[in-house]
Amino acid sequence: MKPLFSVIIPAHNEEHYVRRCIASVKQAARRFPTEIIVVCNRCTDRTEEIAKQCGARVIPDSSRCIAAVRNAGIAAAVGQIIVTIDGDNRMTPGTLREIYRLMKSGRYIGGGAPIRFERYSVPLRLNDWMCRIGFALTGLYCGIFWAKKSTFDAIGGFADIRAMEDVETARRLKAYGKQRGKAYTCLQENWLINSTRKFDRDGDWLYFRLLAQHAGTLAGAVIGDRSALDRLLDEMFYEYPHEKGDSDAD
Repeated sequence: MKPLFSVIIPAHNEEHYVRRCIASVKQAARRFPTEIIVVCNRCTDRTEEIAKQCGARVIPDSSRCIAAVRNAGIAAAVGQIIVTIDGDNRMTPGTLREIYRLMKSGRYIGGGAPIRFERYSVPLRLNDWMCRIGFALTGLYCGIFWAKKSTFDAIGGFADIRAMEDVETARRLKAYGKQRGKAYTCLQENWLINSTRKFDRDGDWLYFRLLAQHAGTLAGAVIGDRSALDRLLDEMFYEYPHEKGDSDAD
């Protein structure tokens, strides 16, 4: 049977997290034919082995851009509806059911999902509210992305840029939907469970500290000099050191 959903999971050395991510997708997919595609991006650990053990289809990818990694998964997908989730995150059990209901209504081009951290503290609560306010003001919901494969194909997939690609992709989906009289929306009953691993390692004030430390880099990017920003993005997202000594998450 051809799957209704293709869930794309980009993963760079996620051996400690990919099992629980896939388990959350399987729980959400109990009522729907679903393929799970893990895009192994430059993995040097057991991510591929674990993903295959969990029944996922694995695609290798060597890109240094998360948008390109997601697009590799979308290109390989055969499901009618694409859903994306990062390898260290999880979805709640009713996610695919709610997506199916919203897509079946014919009113929506696609959408995102609310983001909730897997634990909270004062700085993480501040991060949470910054995200909520940003989404509310712009309507460019991110987190879990979902839309028909034909829609992603029509907009050229995820925006192939190194920073804020999720926001730009949401903007393109919203604009494409407006052309067709459909809204870009957000799940109301389900959400993305966002990993706090970077905060667990480097402290809950991590992003606020980075903003303060790299204010000059950000200011330079605003006026057009992106060289320092690209190096910072590599450090934060593409060369981020993963935990050592952790046991495999069941």
